[in-house]
Amino acid sequence: MNRTMPNANVLIVDDERNMCELIETDLRLRGINSRWCLSAAEAVEALHEENFDVVLTDVKMPGTTGLQLCQQFSETRPDVPVIVMTAFGTLETAITAMRAGAYDFITKPIEMDLLAITLRRAIEHRQLSEQVRLLNASSDEVGAFGEMIGKSPAMAQLYEQLQRVAQSEAAVLICGESGTGKELVARSIHANSRRGEKPFVAVNCGALSETLLESELFGHVKGAFTDARSERRGLFLEADGGTLLLDEMGEMPMPMQVKLLRALEERSVRPVGSDKDIPFDVRVLTATNRDLETSVAEGRFREDLFYRINVIGIQLPPLRARGTDTLRLAEHFLKQFARSERKSVDGFAEGVAEKLLGYSWPGNIRELRNVIERAVALTRYDKITIEDLPEKISNFSATTLFIGGLDPSELVPMEEVERRYINHVLEAVGGNQTQAARILGLDRKTIYRKLKQEG
Repeated sequence: MNRTMPNANVLIVDDERNMCELIETDLRLRGINSRWCLSAAEAVEALHEENFDVVLTDVKMPGTTGLQLCQQFSETRPDVPVIVMTAFGTLETAITAMRAGAYDFITKPIEMDLLAITLRRAIEHRQLSEQVRLLNASSDEVGAFGEMIGKSPAMAQLYEQLQRVAQSEAAVLICGESGTGKELVARSIHANSRRGEKPFVAVNCGALSETLLESELFGHVKGAFTDARSERRGLFLEADGGTLLLDEMGEMPMPMQVKLLRALEERSVRPVGSDKDIPFDVRVLTATNRDLETSVAEGRFREDLFYRINVIGIQLPPLRARGTDTLRLAEHFLKQFARSERKSVDGFAEGVAEKLLGYSWPGNIRELRNVIERAVALTRYDKITIEDLPEKISNFSATTLFIGGLDPSELVPMEEVERRYINHVLEAVGGNQTQAARILGLDRKTIYRKLKQEG
């Protein structure tokens, strides 16, 4: 086993002292704590005295056998996985062990590397099961900042930043991949600000043409264009005193960017067809899934507008970087959709949590929400099973960055290693060249040049 697990604790049960000492010594070298007992009775007492992540027991023992001990533990301590070891490696023995509640089965003579891998799987299974139990117990807790859910280090850092941002009047640019919850963050900033009792208005700048977007934001007078049969107040004035979110900011047409910059600098808007400016009192938040710095460098976004809206920048973490927050969110969505579907679905079956944590979630929270809604609608049981998940998740296996083996014919030039690693980092950050540059320790223009050379 390549990874050490210093917090792991294993109980070894075997009537042969030499075998116990051999396993204990090997596990210690691998960073795993262990304690051994020479009988089932001692093992039961040890489990009362100390917390173990996994029990490793022999089958053939005087008095209570390993299978009987396994059966007893599965009834009294189902949270602790039991691995059975025996010199009689028959299919019948394996089936009997599994029916007795064993997590896994290993034969003697023991291959220590194989045992270490089996133990690691069992330990990770137990620790993940404990995390799921704790999440179930705390899933009704109110989020740490508004309606936001998550306790990962990435979210703790975000909450601390949002607390300070909410008290400010500065312009905020919220960046993050699609589905990371940018509008929810904007609403949370508004709700915790002094403007919280005033209107919150959001508009998707990428969903409207330039003409419609100008009318939507600034309003228009009667007769300003063909369908302008009456006067209309724009969203800047609708949000007066409150907060206006300009979502998908990176999609805004260049001519509209000029008009927006003027409005932000003069703190007033001129409705379409009017010759008068109307002042507004609005805090403007913007959001985008694009890398605006790269857009500025490529001439697709105005540099002066970028600095105007990016007084404070907030980078939302992708779901794949939030650890067990994935399970917290999954539990939240499960309860939400179980209520709306009027189905008695109250949790996840064994193995589902591993699948949810293992998947990379390119669509982030929005994709997770969709998957849980689908699973609740399709399941025939009171728990979501692996079969209820889409194939892309149930069959997902994480990709790795492969450089080459020891065969000289498999080795690649340094230029190819660099190319692969840059692409690997870009994939991990959702294509954000600025963030990739920080990770790689390169200038953003250098990455842009290398990508352009690669085509």
